[in-house]
Amino acid sequence: METVIILVFIGGYLAITLEHNIKIDKLIPALVMMAISWALISLGIDDFSQWFDTAKHSLMENFGALGHEEKMHLMEETLLHHLGKTAEILVFLLGAMTIVEIIDYFDGFSTIKSAVNFNSRKKLLWMFSILAFVLSAIIDNLTATIVLISILQKIVKDRDVRIWYAGLIIIAANAGGAWSPIGDVTTTMLWIGDKVSTGKLFVYLFIPSLLCMIVPTFIASLLKPFKGDLELQESDNKARSKFSSTMLFLGLGAIVFVPIFKVITHLPPYVGMMLSLGVVAIFAEIYSNSKFAISSAVSDEHHEHSSHSPVHYSLSKIELPSILFFLGILMAVAALESLGILFGFADSLKENIGLIGTEPTGTIVSDLVVLLLGVGSAVIDNVPLVAASLGMFSEPLDNPLWHFIAYSAGTGGSMLIIGSAAGVVAMGMEKIDFFWYLRKISWLALVGFIAGAIAFMGTRALF
Repeated sequence: METVIILVFIGGYLAITLEHNIKIDKLIPALVMMAISWALISLGIDDFSQWFDTAKHSLMENFGALGHEEKMHLMEETLLHHLGKTAEILVFLLGAMTIVEIIDYFDGFSTIKSAVNFNSRKKLLWMFSILAFVLSAIIDNLTATIVLISILQKIVKDRDVRIWYAGLIIIAANAGGAWSPIGDVTTTMLWIGDKVSTGKLFVYLFIPSLLCMIVPTFIASLLKPFKGDLELQESDNKARSKFSSTMLFLGLGAIVFVPIFKVITHLPPYVGMMLSLGVVAIFAEIYSNSKFAISSAVSDEHHEHSSHSPVHYSLSKIELPSILFFLGILMAVAALESLGILFGFADSLKENIGLIGTEPTGTIVSDLVVLLLGVGSAVIDNVPLVAASLGMFSEPLDNPLWHFIAYSAGTGGSMLIIGSAAGVVAMGMEKIDFFWYLRKISWLALVGFIAGAIAFMGTRALF
């Protein structure tokens, strides 16, 4: 039965990676894979000889001796545990996405657009790279990419030039997301899973992530596409909301407050995100001068008011397919973890390639494994890779291994355009060709990835 579940996972995974070829959205195989995996576990619960105890992070000693009812009860408890952990991530993302959409509702990002009053290609490159690096750490790399490419489309006329900027934005956004607990889904997973803390994440990863952005940007600034001046789009005469700047700083400040809230209260991050969303929503409703319809009554008055609510409008703009995809993939990986498959794979990996060898050999080999994980995240989605690593390794909070995993999984995806959420959304917005990105941008991402990895090893030696 374990073999069948692994085959289901591999089949679903292939369907996810080939979504553009088979024309089926990746959320569909993710959800099907998750449901079938847990159904097979339930039907074959008596055939399994081991079970992974998530609380103790080890295999149960007497699972085979338990009765059918006890095993079913244990499975239900485990499923509920994983659903709770996954829901923490999903609710957190929903809150962050809604705040960003509220900022956009008030045209808050036009404040950034208005700062562009020059036409030097090199200056524009550095401006967008730095913005992508900073914004992705605050509002996550996916959202930062959407925002900056939207601004880019309003500034640069020539699409052939724009896609070069978009490529460097992907690299910078993924680099910026790696050192922030809210900058990338995978880093958020490690943070919420109590594998990394905000302070240590900054100490270990800020310089490597910065180099991962600076090195490719510097090399690109020497290339022909970024030499000379370019023709800028004429700014539109659309009236800006008088609250645009206020909502921009309020929204970004509310998101930045979330890690502080976690440190003070020791509550899960989604609680702080819901508080931040509530505060931003209050100001949004006041500024919009609309009445908030709490109920979904069919009354015409309620319907009219709700259609003018910035919060309701922002919620309708959220990318729900991404949320459902994360639900499916994380719960599918949880199925493999519960059966002890990932734990067993980690043990065999350690035994076969010497991951638990003596220093410095063990560290060198573990570094190689994590680097390969980074390269793997360019080929397949980094979310299940990090989810798998959570089940494979049992190192304590703030062990350098977790920080290196955060860096590799977060920035390695830049090497292929389908390797990160930022790349996929840029591909959709600018219709960037996979092979164009492979020829023109991938080598820049690889150079940045290696530079940051070397810097991480140096930082680790110091701390």
